[in-house]
Amino acid sequence: MTQASPHAAHDGAHPVPQLTPDSDGQTEILDLDAEVLAEHIASITAWLPIERGPRHIVDLGCGTGAGIFALLARFPEAEVTAVDASAGHLHRLREKAEALGVADRVRTVPADLDADWPDLGRPELVWASASMHHMADPGRTLRRAHDLLSPGGLFAVVELAGFPRFLPDDAPKERPGLEERCHAALAHHHAEHVPHRGADWGPKLAAAGFTVEGERTITVNVDGSRSEAVGHYALSGLKRLRGSAAHALTADDLTVLDQLLDTEGPLSILRRGDLAVRTERTVWAARRA
Repeated sequence: MTQASPHAAHDGAHPVPQLTPDSDGQTEILDLDAEVLAEHIASITAWLPIERGPRHIVDLGCGTGAGIFALLARFPEAEVTAVDASAGHLHRLREKAEALGVADRVRTVPADLDADWPDLGRPELVWASASMHHMADPGRTLRRAHDLLSPGGLFAVVELAGFPRFLPDDAPKERPGLEERCHAALAHHHAEHVPHRGADWGPKLAAAGFTVEGERTITVNVDGSRSEAVGHYALSGLKRLRGSAAHALTADDLTVLDQLLDTEGPLSILRRGDLAVRTERTVWAARRA
C-alpha cells in the first residue's frame, strides 16, 4: 500500500529500482502498489505500538517487499525474514534490496504458508499485509504466527477493504459506471473463491490467543497528478479486473474497457487526467502475552 516513490520512507540516498515486467502482471502491480501508496505504508509502520525496535521481523506473504522496506526504514537495527510462495516475488525483492543497499538485512525464504512452515526464528514482530485472506485456514495460520512470536511480540495484520478504484463514478463517458460493474463482478468472484477477504480480523486474532491492542483504518485517495505511476497502476489494476469480470460484463462494457486498456488508442487510461487511487486499508496490532 504505498506512495510517490516505491521507497518514499527512505532518505533518497539509494536509487529507486525499475519495474520488471512479469507474465501475469502480479509483480508489476505489487511494485506499483508500493510506489503509489508508500506514505500510507509508512504511516502504518509508524502507528504500530512498539516501544523498543525489534531486531528480527518476519513478513508472511511478503510479495515484492513494500512492507519490508518501510519496516527497515522504521527500525534501522532490524533484520527481516521475507516469506513468500512465489520465487518471482522473492527474486524481485532481492533486486530491490540490493538497489537500496539493504540486502544484508533481508533473508528470503520460499514457503507455502498453508503447508508446514520452515524455521523462521523467534521474531519480535510479524507482519502480514494482504496475505491473511488468501490462507486456506486463517485460524491455523494465526495460531502459528502466535507461536512463532517471542513473548510480548507484536503481530501486525494489514488487509484491504477492496480493490482500488481509479475512475470517477461517471466515467468513462462512453459507459458510465463501468468500473463499478467490474467491481461488482469481482466481489461475486471473491465471495466464492476468497471468502476471507474483508473479514474482521480482531475476533480471529483473539481466538488465536492474541491480545488486540489497536485497530486503524486508513483511507487512501491519491490524485493522479501526484505521480505518473498512478496511470500505470490503474492500467495494471483494470487488466486484472478484466480477467475476473469479463464473464459478467456486456459486450458494450468489454469494448469500452478494452479501449481503456489499449495503451496506443485515443481512449487509453494512460491519457486520462482524472485518475485517482481510492481504497481503504485496515491494520490490526495484536500482542502475544
